[in-house]
Amino acid sequence: MSTSRFYKYQGTGNDFLLGDNRSGHYSLLTSSVIEKLCDRRFGIGADGLILLEVGSTADHFSMRYFNADGKPGSFCGNGARCITQFAYQLGIASDEYIFTAADGTHRSRREPDGSVSLLMQPVKALHFQDKDIFVDTGSPHLVVAVNELDTTDVVAVGRSIRNNECYRSEGINVNFVQRTADPNSIRIRTYERGVEDETYSCGTGAVAAALTFAADKKGTQQLEVQTKGGSLLVQFEKEGVEYVNIWLRGPATFVFEAIPDPQLLLP
Repeated sequence: MSTSRFYKYQGTGNDFLLGDNRSGHYSLLTSSVIEKLCDRRFGIGADGLILLEVGSTADHFSMRYFNADGKPGSFCGNGARCITQFAYQLGIASDEYIFTAADGTHRSRREPDGSVSLLMQPVKALHFQDKDIFVDTGSPHLVVAVNELDTTDVVAVGRSIRNNECYRSEGINVNFVQRTADPNSIRIRTYERGVEDETYSCGTGAVAAALTFAADKKGTQQLEVQTKGGSLLVQFEKEGVEYVNIWLRGPATFVFEAIPDPQLLLP
C-alpha cells in the first residue's frame, strides 16, 4: 500500500477519491483508513472513495463505493459518472460502458461536450410521508419542498430528520427542493448520510427531486436540477406509477492525482 495512488474527480462539486483495484492492490483498505483519506483537514478530502474493480465477463468494470465515514455505501450517481471518466483515463475505451454497482447493472457514456450520462435503475413508485416524498433511486432519499432554499438550515434540519426514529438505523439522504420560475428547472440542496453534512451535489438526490417535481404527463421529460456545485440534467419516461429510462447527465472532471504519505494508510 506504500505506493497507493488515488485520483480525485468531481461532479458538480460532489468529489471522490478513485483507485484502480483491478489487481486487488486496494482490497486491504480499512474503514478507518478510508475515513482518514476522505478527511478534509488531515487527509486528501472527499465525499467518498470509489474502487474500480474487475467486472463480470459482460461488464467493463464494477464499482465499489464507500462513504466518507469509511463505511460501504449504496449507489452513488455522481460517483458513477466520475468512475466512467476514470475508466476512460485508464484506457478502458468504449462508446458505452456497462458496469455493476451496489444496486445492479448500469450503462454510461461520455458525451461529445465532455459530460457523462448515466442510466439509472427504474423507480417503481414515489411514496408519500406526510408532506414529504420518499424515493429510492439506488440510495434512499426524502424530498422536502421548501419556499426559501437559501435560508433553509440544511445541516440542522437534515441531520434531525436523518437521525429521527424512522431513519436512525439505516440513515437517509434529505433533499430540500425549491421550484424556479422555469417549469423545467428546480433548485436543490442535500444533506447526505455517510458524509453527515451538506454536499455540493448529489446525483441520486437530483434524480429523486426531478421525479418528484416533474409534471404529471406522459412521454419523455427533462428537468434541469440546479445544485450548489452546478447543473445536472435528468431525463426520464413515466409509465403508470413507474419511472423508466432515467438518465442523469452532467460534468465529471479530473482534479488531481495523489500519492498519500504511507502513514496515512496505516489502520
